[in-house]
Amino acid sequence: MIVVDIETSGLDYEKLGIWQIGAIELENPANSFLEEARIDDDDVINPDSLKIIGKTEEELRDKTKKSQKELLADFFEWARKIEIMDCVCQNPQFDWSLLYIKAMKYKLNFPFIHRAYDLHSIAQLKYFQLKGKFLIKKNITDMGLSKILIFVGMHDNRKEHNALEDAKLTAECFSRIVYGKNLIDLYKDFIIPPYLKPGFNIKEKIK
Repeated sequence: MIVVDIETSGLDYEKLGIWQIGAIELENPANSFLEEARIDDDDVINPDSLKIIGKTEEELRDKTKKSQKELLADFFEWARKIEIMDCVCQNPQFDWSLLYIKAMKYKLNFPFIHRAYDLHSIAQLKYFQLKGKFLIKKNITDMGLSKILIFVGMHDNRKEHNALEDAKLTAECFSRIVYGKNLIDLYKDFIIPPYLKPGFNIKEKIK
């Protein structure tokens, strides 16, 4: 499976640009992808997004970088070499959907099926099984990646968002929740909570 994350110039589906794509193969995490591109001239940049990614507008519009179309074509070519081409994302309705939207814009052959694994939903389901309730704050889900990292025994030490780092964190969380085991050596020193390990009696709700 392909764990993928994108970094964009904002959150507006119709106006943002994709400037970075990061991905790893879940079954072979040493196989990874990370490339950057310039956003299109008509793409809009949200100043808040620049703070999150630690970039400037000049960097996102750098004419020396490949185009978004070339970035997507490179990623799709990499993905097609992976045996199981299902996507895993933290909120695929954003990442997967934007990859599809841009692929249609550039008339590229989109390689993925319409289904994707959502880490957010998987984490909420596991949380519900253990606690008998969903993690909710102000009447909406509170299971962002930072909360999922805590749930699986890790910490969110990110200062600036990077697509490959976020893909690795997503993959590690997925592995811990679904399989109860560490996936990436970089995170092996973070102890997996007992309630995620195989054999845990799920009827013994955690506090």
